[in-house]
Amino acid sequence: MDVVLPCLDEAGALPGVLAGLPPGYRAIVVDNGSADGSPEVAASLGAKVVHEPRRGYGAAVHAGLEAATADIVCFADADGSLDLGDLPRLVTAVEDGADLAVGRRVPTGPGVWPWHARAGNVVLAQLLRSRGLPVRDIAPLRAADRRALLGLGVADRAFGYPLELLIKAQRAGWRVREFDVRYGERAKGTKSKVSGSMRGTLRAVRDFGRVLAR
Repeated sequence: MDVVLPCLDEAGALPGVLAGLPPGYRAIVVDNGSADGSPEVAASLGAKVVHEPRRGYGAAVHAGLEAATADIVCFADADGSLDLGDLPRLVTAVEDGADLAVGRRVPTGPGVWPWHARAGNVVLAQLLRSRGLPVRDIAPLRAADRRALLGLGVADRAFGYPLELLIKAQRAGWRVREFDVRYGERAKGTKSKVSGSMRGTLRAVRDFGRVLAR
């Protein structure tokens, strides 16, 4: 299995993240303009490194998807907050007939998920459920068939990518399964581009709003 890991200044997290990959899973680290040596760290640890000069979470995700060769591709953050040991459950769901398997973050302790980011996620999840998609998170951890995902045509190249993915999956009649996944603290020395600040959260809200308006 291929695991796409969008990366922007995550050198401090990559050793732990890559060490946590389940056996048989290959890391594709998509560097999105890091200035801390992230691509060199990833390469030294055996990951395939892809360089995506266009800034944006969705741009990095799409570049990784295009570089993947496995039939089923997984996606995760490279900041150490997610337990990649949860990926096999998602992959098994896809192998058993789901079109998309996603994770619902369950914080491992207090303060892990800032209130402003969590509140925004609740609102978005409610909107998705109102559209008939039974999810309670916006898919921070996910697995899907590579060719089907490419065919879905997700166009957002910023923070709105996961939301557009879920909306288009619902419109296409995809079978989506959601699983609880562990959500912990980021690795020391790294900072979230979304929940790490109010500014980041507002940028994400802007991107989400753009997707919902389409």
